[in-house]
Amino acid sequence: MPRSAGTLLVLFALLVLWQGLHLLVGASSLASPVQTVTKLASLLATGEFWLNISETMRAFVAAFAISLFGGIALGIVLGVRKLAGNVAEPILTTLYSIPKVVLYPLVLLCFGLGISAKIAFGVMHGLIPITLFSMNAIRQMKPVYRRTSQVMRLSPAQNAFTVIMPAILPEIISGVRLGFSLTLLGVLIGEMFASQRGLGFLLTSAINLGQIDTIMAIALLLTVFAVTCNALMMRFDRRLTHR
Repeated sequence: MPRSAGTLLVLFALLVLWQGLHLLVGASSLASPVQTVTKLASLLATGEFWLNISETMRAFVAAFAISLFGGIALGIVLGVRKLAGNVAEPILTTLYSIPKVVLYPLVLLCFGLGISAKIAFGVMHGLIPITLFSMNAIRQMKPVYRRTSQVMRLSPAQNAFTVIMPAILPEIISGVRLGFSLTLLGVLIGEMFASQRGLGFLLTSAINLGQIDTIMAIALLLTVFAVTCNALMMRFDRRLTHR
């Protein structure tokens, strides 16, 4: 079966399951696919909704950029320096296991209300996974690459950009995919706790008002965005692996 046909079959099965659950639990608990798409279309037709999307995307892009470049850079440093990596790995794993919600008062104290707190909360979710994936990718890198760079007497910068990065890029993409989803989740959670604008704020407002169709519409929008971006990264990853 072609891949596109398989994808369409899965989507159709999900729609049937969604409609079946709607009929089972009722419209007061779960909006139907038609109601959800109709509500999303009406929301997208308003300028206020686009302002909230823009607010969320601003915070997400900033948080993901910090998580991406900071995580890769830190992962390379800890991966190259074996002792530092062995010391840092259990510390990072322990820190990441702490529920981020309990740290939110500290985030608010340091960054205050606004976009800075949402960015910080997103970075808290996305930075460590990308760091760990990058560090472990270097550890699993073939030793011949390092020996070759030593024989060629490459500088640390040349070694990082011409030897290490190309060798570990496929593994890093896996970490980036995970970090992407977790950073988006962190930003949305940040907006749900203390924000007056953004998709997370709209979700909280809809939950408080019992607006099931709005909740489902925003969830559908976020799902389509996340799945599309993840599919693009998977496609890029397959091309790297093929090469």
